[in-house]
Amino acid sequence: MKTSVPVRLGTPLSPSATKVMLLGSGELGKEVIIALQRLGVEVIAVDRYADAPGHQVAHRAYVIDMTDGAALAALIEKEQPDLVVPEIEAIATETLVELENTGKARVIPTARAAWLTMNREGIRRLAGETLALATSPYRFADSLEQLRAATSQIGFPCVIKPVMSSSGKGQSKIDSAEEVEAAWNYAASGGRVDSGRVIVEGFIDFDYEITLLTVRSLNENGDTITSFCEPIGHVQLKGDYIESWQPHAMHPVALEKSRDIARKVTENLGGLGLFGVELFVKGEMVWFSEVSPRPHDTGMVTMVSQVQSEFELHAKAILGLPINVALRTPGASAVIYGQHDAKAIAFEGVADALRIPGADIRLFGKPESFQRRRMGVALAAADNVEDARIRAKQAAAKVKPVKIV
Repeated sequence: MKTSVPVRLGTPLSPSATKVMLLGSGELGKEVIIALQRLGVEVIAVDRYADAPGHQVAHRAYVIDMTDGAALAALIEKEQPDLVVPEIEAIATETLVELENTGKARVIPTARAAWLTMNREGIRRLAGETLALATSPYRFADSLEQLRAATSQIGFPCVIKPVMSSSGKGQSKIDSAEEVEAAWNYAASGGRVDSGRVIVEGFIDFDYEITLLTVRSLNENGDTITSFCEPIGHVQLKGDYIESWQPHAMHPVALEKSRDIARKVTENLGGLGLFGVELFVKGEMVWFSEVSPRPHDTGMVTMVSQVQSEFELHAKAILGLPINVALRTPGASAVIYGQHDAKAIAFEGVADALRIPGADIRLFGKPESFQRRRMGVALAAADNVEDARIRAKQAAAKVKPVKIV
């Protein structure tokens, strides 16, 4: 299948510019912007709050409610970007579908992919029903009463998530019927878009969970090809990642099954770019969990472990350029939390962190800190994953956020 992409790269801020608009400009978007800037792309960063990380490195920045379809369409009409790149889920995806269908925008990877993956119901039904892939058992609920019925059908333990949320917000694992109401209230508070709908997932007794970064790019003939990075292992707390490492050792059969699932899902979603496919694994068995049609937070480890990071892979793939998914070295990442509810915090201990062999630090520059807000990440390379994980966690622990009074 041949895909139309920009045939040449222009000069920023000139009539020849290749223009990319990012919808969502957090820490992942910031790294995509930097990768695009290195290729001379003119970048417009959009987010719901001012001075977001990506705003700080883009050519132009806007603050809008991206769930407001009219405001989103007006901004795209004003800027006329060559590519519109969603970086978060909370976007008026129906507007993107309409703009793409009428030829007014080219959405990465496709508007349909953005629409399906914004809503856990859409992507789960695609995987479990349309593609007949192995998933955990699931039900959907629009009220507390429906949730009680759904949990009774699924059984305990189970996991409850808003159908529209990110980074584990509103997600909880419950072990009894007595916890259902609290889970419903927590889900309502954590949704990025208040849809009043949740998914109930049966708990899978898996050995581990991986992210399989999957890249759809073009070869020299203009045909779409699929490439896979080495699997990434990670630890999550309430659905939010706290550390990751690459490569994660897998049984060859499980790895092949994982790649087959990732290929089927991403081929159905279509387009070009990097996808973060999350999978549960037990022995040789593999279950589909979720997919993000964009760089994944657990993939920040690739900034130290791969020849090309997930951000460079995404930037090059969407522009129709060749990509390289090769591993450079075993590596790991560990999250640096804000630890304070404050604006404009400072960081101490960065020098101590960087003295750890193989370690590096990324501070995101978020304008406001919360106790559990991800404000940075420690990275570490080593001869093996075990040592890399130790070094990354040691480096993260050295960095001390300081509240400015």
